[in-house]
Amino acid sequence: MKQLNTVKLPLAAALVSLSCNALAQEMEEVIVTSSLIDPSSEAIANPLHVVNGESIANDASQSIGASIDGLVGVSSSDYGAAVGQPIIRGMSGSRVKILNNGVVVRDVSGLGPDHVNDVDLNNIQQIEIVRGPSSLLYSNGTIGGIVNVVDNTIARKDFEESKFRLGLEAQTVNDGDSHDFSYQNNIGGLNISAAYKDSQFGDYDIPDGAVIHHEEEHHDDDHEGEDHDDEHEGEEHEEELGYLPNSDSGSTTQRLGISKAGDWGYFGVSFSDSENLYGIPFHGDSHDEDELEEEGEHEGERIFSKTESNVINVEGSYIVGNSWLTKIDYQFRDSDYAHTEQHAEEEGHGAEELDDEHHEEGPTTFTNDAQEYGAIFDLGNDSLSQKVAVNYVVEDISVIGDEAFINPTESKELTLGYYLSKELDLFHVDFGVRHDQISRNGSISHHEEPEELEEDHEEELEFFDRDINTTSYSLTLSRDITEFLEVGLGLSSVERAPSAVELLMNGPHLATGRFEVGNFNLKSERADNIDLSFNYSNDGLYAGLTFFQNDVNNYIYLMDEDDDHIMDADDDPHHELPHANYLQQDAEFKGYELEIGKTFYLARGALSLSFARDSVTGEFTDGHNIPRITPERDLYKVNYVEDGLTFTLILKDVSAQNDVAENETATGGFQMLNLNLSKTIETSPGHELVLSVFGKNLLDEAARNHSSFVKDEVPLSGRNLGIRASYSF
Repeated sequence: MKQLNTVKLPLAAALVSLSCNALAQEMEEVIVTSSLIDPSSEAIANPLHVVNGESIANDASQSIGASIDGLVGVSSSDYGAAVGQPIIRGMSGSRVKILNNGVVVRDVSGLGPDHVNDVDLNNIQQIEIVRGPSSLLYSNGTIGGIVNVVDNTIARKDFEESKFRLGLEAQTVNDGDSHDFSYQNNIGGLNISAAYKDSQFGDYDIPDGAVIHHEEEHHDDDHEGEDHDDEHEGEEHEEELGYLPNSDSGSTTQRLGISKAGDWGYFGVSFSDSENLYGIPFHGDSHDEDELEEEGEHEGERIFSKTESNVINVEGSYIVGNSWLTKIDYQFRDSDYAHTEQHAEEEGHGAEELDDEHHEEGPTTFTNDAQEYGAIFDLGNDSLSQKVAVNYVVEDISVIGDEAFINPTESKELTLGYYLSKELDLFHVDFGVRHDQISRNGSISHHEEPEELEEDHEEELEFFDRDINTTSYSLTLSRDITEFLEVGLGLSSVERAPSAVELLMNGPHLATGRFEVGNFNLKSERADNIDLSFNYSNDGLYAGLTFFQNDVNNYIYLMDEDDDHIMDADDDPHHELPHANYLQQDAEFKGYELEIGKTFYLARGALSLSFARDSVTGEFTDGHNIPRITPERDLYKVNYVEDGLTFTLILKDVSAQNDVAENETATGGFQMLNLNLSKTIETSPGHELVLSVFGKNLLDEAARNHSSFVKDEVPLSGRNLGIRASYSF
């Protein structure tokens, strides 16, 4: 049987890595650091992927969603190349938690699809993805799953040697480049770790005709005829640009950590700082586009976002070693995150050209200040692994500015969890139960009708204070049927409390092009899920098959109202926005994930061929489709490894998505061909040069993600060729 939190290879060579050395991995174990079950027990049989940090380092710099999009059951919802929020089994947003070293990342990505996830993929150890509600063993309310980014900024063991690494990268699709370095060493008994990366990417190229423009259904009569023809001429001109305007991005990240380790455990402190500046290639402008084009005022406007975050971590472990308490792991994280959206004229456009009041929007700033405290008490022994976890979070979110759509809110979460793992005669069992006490405090602004407004009028605030209790369970049973075949059954019932946006949203959300209204009376979602998995490995042949069904009671979704509820200009300055409400209805997600492959051991290396397919459908109980569900995909992969050389070719064949929700358009299929070739050269003892060549979308397909809110206006980037070089000693 396998050890807990480890996945024996070669089976895992296909199931847990994007590009791997099959010869070396047969003798290795992949440690799943985010698990709350003790590593000395049997492995959790959850559907999971583990992406090696080296494969991320040798590939193109991308969003976290794009970096893991090639894994079965995992996709990405993009808003241009800078933004890629992960989707797991058709679920995204607050149903998928992004973690860093096992702690939830407290950014504002849940407040808008155009917001980046605040994660640093430079110099990481691995990315762990757990699919489905059984991931409650890692974080609360994770109906979709978790993505945990693991780094070694706070070293848990003493560094055995010093290591300095310098990297350079260039990409053709955006004329971009980046440079990075990392350093680790043990100095005077202290472990020092540092990492820095700076990336600058321009507007990215797109295939001809990739942008799709939809005619507005609500035009005034005086915008027909000649003016209407002129509009189409402008659209055709934009489609022929060959690049997507305002799709540029730049980022700077840095981390510093210090730790002390010994037989007693370890203690460490780290600080991380990141800045992002990226254009918003599409904004749900609330103004009449025809009027703006006639006046020639909209052309010079640039809309961009800037994010800044500062995170302080304190982390440690104390080995107690008595008969009932083995050790205590503890952590504290203080996060200060700000996201600012701003309008500005592009270079060459004077302020006088943007003097219309509709173009005088000031910046809108989203902030999230959070403090999180946690401790895990290990009560395990030789026959039973069990842990008790306590976690407390205070999170203050505010949106201030001309496009603010939610008032400041405060959330507090107190979590108590119990987890055990034990080997029985017939099967191995993993069990987890957690109870969450959550409070949401905020307000909603009410505006009087225009004729009732007075000069000294102040908006009326209605305050809300709500306490929510949720209890979740997960049980996994696994058994080795034969020496080569393992079967796992996962049962879970997970509750997710409504987010602050779903409860208190009340305003124009221009990223989605809607006037969104929350509902403070929304109930908690409950996802009752079953997973049945089969894993086979014998003589280089490996296969994995998982069936899942996830019934979600009180599923929360955003639904557009009919055309009669378009916001009128007399009612709100953000007129002509569709009115959308957060509603609830029971829903069902079901699907399967298949991967099968064969490794051939050749004279000089190993060749692996694999095929994978994932499929998920989502329907409400009334028979209507759930919006923006990921279409079926086939994944073909060729991987060759020999001493110092790795070659990977992946073809992702995405089907058309015609099972659409109301007011949603279908999306055509596409094929995405990606390549990576890496060569490691030892220049001298202890000195290593790694050269990598990568190609993305080699077929230059006009492709778009169905799950994206702006799939037609913001297609995926065109052909991208690039090179990375890193030198370490």
